[in-house]
Amino acid sequence: MGTELDNIFESFDKNLIFKNKSLLQNNYQPEDIPHRSEQIKQIASILAPVLRGEKSSNLFLYGKTGTGKTLSIKYVRDKLLKRVNENNDFKLKIKYLNCKLKKISDTEYRILAELIKKLGGEVPSTGLPTQAVYSKFIEIIDSEKQLIVLIFDEIDQTVKKISNDFLYNLTRLNSELSKTQICIVGISNDLTFLENIDPRVRSSLSEEEIVFPPYNALQLQEILKKRSDEVFKENVVQEGVIAKCAAFAAREHGDARRALDLLRVAGELAERDSSKKIYVRHIDEANSKLERDKILDIIKSEPKQFQLVLHSIIKLNENQKNEPIFTGDVYNNYQELCLKNKSEILTQRRISDIIQEFDMLGIINVKVISKGRGGRMREIKLAITKGIIEQAKKIIEDSLNYT
Repeated sequence: MGTELDNIFESFDKNLIFKNKSLLQNNYQPEDIPHRSEQIKQIASILAPVLRGEKSSNLFLYGKTGTGKTLSIKYVRDKLLKRVNENNDFKLKIKYLNCKLKKISDTEYRILAELIKKLGGEVPSTGLPTQAVYSKFIEIIDSEKQLIVLIFDEIDQTVKKISNDFLYNLTRLNSELSKTQICIVGISNDLTFLENIDPRVRSSLSEEEIVFPPYNALQLQEILKKRSDEVFKENVVQEGVIAKCAAFAAREHGDARRALDLLRVAGELAERDSSKKIYVRHIDEANSKLERDKILDIIKSEPKQFQLVLHSIIKLNENQKNEPIFTGDVYNNYQELCLKNKSEILTQRRISDIIQEFDMLGIINVKVISKGRGGRMREIKLAITKGIIEQAKKIIEDSLNYT
């Protein structure tokens, strides 16, 4: 075994594939963002008044995953902060918060606590009334003349987990401040998000909107080619690899992040094979691996109620073997789980909506069965493999502390 491990380690020492793998990591901020110059100019035009100490319009960016929203706003943020003159009679602070992070954005309290932390203050992670945390937040930001831009990435996740009220309260804060002004930038992957929130929140939050269209296959190829030249050693990427990678990502709504992930994973798989090149087959293998990982990431990040519904489906699937599962069965099992976990029980209509979302994500398949005069029923089947089901079950049970 020792010799086999030595052989593995030695093959990695040679490093035949990568020149600089860090350029494929999600946190890498490129100097140039291809095919997004128009959106970047729009963002810059809307936020430019902050350089004079004036509050800009609130801004909302939306588009599918991997269309450059976060990269673009961070690019403009960095340019704004570099340009601010230190001799100005006000301070400019631009703070970014990812609302998908579970331990930050699942309650109003935790979001405020994280913002306070980013602004140099501190509150306990739990224990205070939410109103007291609001007061602390106002005290910190209104202690001196400053202009604050708050960027909420995946803001729809926060509304899904808590409510519209948090956004509404934030937009109304300026009326309580004497020295400071706040403007908000919201980012969402959900194109219909704004249509489903309270009209009063929408009118105050979304003064300006910018849509990021998906990248097409040719644009993705250009992005991948440019990045691969910097990441991989010369002549490592076989002809056809970039095109295949771009085609997979274009099928996934033009997701550049997924395309770059595919390329990275393909490179890692080639490296493990001790291959001198990345072949098309490595892209196929990477695609299968990422599909599995994507489903598990979705399950991990979903709110508690979603996890309870999915756990109910998994348990019914185990108990009923090949017998069909219907939405009524899921709701009955879900109610039992809620009682056991001391969780709020949602209405059957809301659970039906959640089941529909799982169908859209490809985690389950839903088929409408006609019962004649008895009406119609929805039959549910898990659409994920046995291995993923077991991993999903463990993730949910760990999250719910369910035994």
